[in-house]
Amino acid sequence: MVYPARSPASRNNVLNMKKSHFASLVCTAAVIGTGLGAAPPVAAHHRIHVVHPGKSIQKAVDSAKPGDTVLLASGTYHESVTITTPRITLRGMGRGAVIKPAKTNAGSGCAQGANGICVTGTKARSVAGVTLASLTVTGFTGSGVVATSTDRLTVRRVTATKNGVWGIALERSVRSVLRSNTARGNGDAGLFLANAIKAEEGAQDTRATVVERNHVSDNRIGITVRRLRNLTVADNHMTGNCGGIFVVGDENKPKTGALTVRDNLVAQNNKSCPKSSRLEAIQGSGIVLTGTEDILVARNRVMDHAGTSSLSGGIVLYKSFVGTPNERNRIVDNLVTGNAPADLINADTAQTNTFERNSCRASLPTGLC
Repeated sequence: MVYPARSPASRNNVLNMKKSHFASLVCTAAVIGTGLGAAPPVAAHHRIHVVHPGKSIQKAVDSAKPGDTVLLASGTYHESVTITTPRITLRGMGRGAVIKPAKTNAGSGCAQGANGICVTGTKARSVAGVTLASLTVTGFTGSGVVATSTDRLTVRRVTATKNGVWGIALERSVRSVLRSNTARGNGDAGLFLANAIKAEEGAQDTRATVVERNHVSDNRIGITVRRLRNLTVADNHMTGNCGGIFVVGDENKPKTGALTVRDNLVAQNNKSCPKSSRLEAIQGSGIVLTGTEDILVARNRVMDHAGTSSLSGGIVLYKSFVGTPNERNRIVDNLVTGNAPADLINADTAQTNTFERNSCRASLPTGLC
């Protein structure tokens, strides 16, 4: 086929159309490139600080800005780390990134307290948006991780093992997420959450803190929740501790409560631990509520606990150490089997606690199953 020759004006129109189309393609490519390869201007300052064994994690943390990541290569680091800058991520390249105590006693702050990682805000101003992930903290005479006055802290896939006090501890912290961590062989609780570690005051609203899918074993207590409200403890696996889950209150107002303990596997927590300043000797305790109110304990599997303590048994309601009763708690739809002296124990004076649709064989008093 023969096409008629174009006039000069027609040829110019075609050229202009091609230039316009090419410019459009260049603009589109630039936008796609920004989405796929280059960081947008707002995120351009976010950096990854890679630390190798023998180098200082603390120096990298101190130089990091909000939004930065401090990434630890696999290996062992002998130091304590304090984080006070918001929105920093401290992450290992797998749990083979191991933080252990320094070989000398020099240090201050977190190290002086003999702890591994400290995320530290103040009562007046919390530190927000910090993430700890995929690393191991072990061998500290204090605790593996201690977070004080934080907001939206996330701790995930962290192993805290063989620390003298707590594996992972939070105080004065809100909207926290503790997920898929391992806490093993620590001197007190594997996971410890409190309004304040030392001060005597009413329970704090955690604003929907979540503790879920953690594996907690061979500690004094698996998970301790002390003087807190509005949080969820769900889908955790606890075994080999002296006690599984303790929710602890006292005479302070507001009371510990308005929280949920659900869908946890709590089995064979029969290790024996001596009494402490706050609790008597512990052995064979599954889920214990003491001095609490308005707690839902639902759909848990609590199995094979045995001991002679007054806190021994499957699910136990017991007045607090200062005599404060449990009130308006609901124990429903739990599978509670093989526990001694009983599967369900209500050793409290209040008449407002309810036990419904639980699968069990023995209770104190009788009639709760």
